[in-house]
Amino acid sequence: MANRRVFEDFQVNLKVKLSLLWTSVTLCYLYGDYFELYVPRKVEGLINGKNLLNSPEKLLAAAILLAIPAAMVFLSILLKPVLVRWLNIIFGTFFTAIMLLIAVTSLENWREFYVFLAVLESVITALIVWHAWRWPVKKES
Repeated sequence: MANRRVFEDFQVNLKVKLSLLWTSVTLCYLYGDYFELYVPRKVEGLINGKNLLNSPEKLLAAAILLAIPAAMVFLSILLKPVLVRWLNIIFGTFFTAIMLLIAVTSLENWREFYVFLAVLESVITALIVWHAWRWPVKKES
């Protein structure tokens, strides 16, 4: 036991941690949408316009919705801490609620993968809220 190796570790900046969590959840969203293409008759519905996003307005709404997590990767690093904290709390809570709702409503055939990803995404966005909520306050001298 005297020769036990102890590996060096370092403290990860909270802004970097939040950015990495947003990156992870964005990748999960992308994987979920990609894997959904393998659901029987999904591609057929995309081709003939019989799907959820069957209008320019719905596509724009989906684009805006999915742009938020992607933008939070960058904004979590760029913006001032007070704004980063509140944006992470607000958007993290919003996306946690959405993904839990999707998990509950996706328990049909071929959707187990989507439930798994929705639960994982909910855990990640809940971690975002938790970290942002517990943001350390700088002690003034």
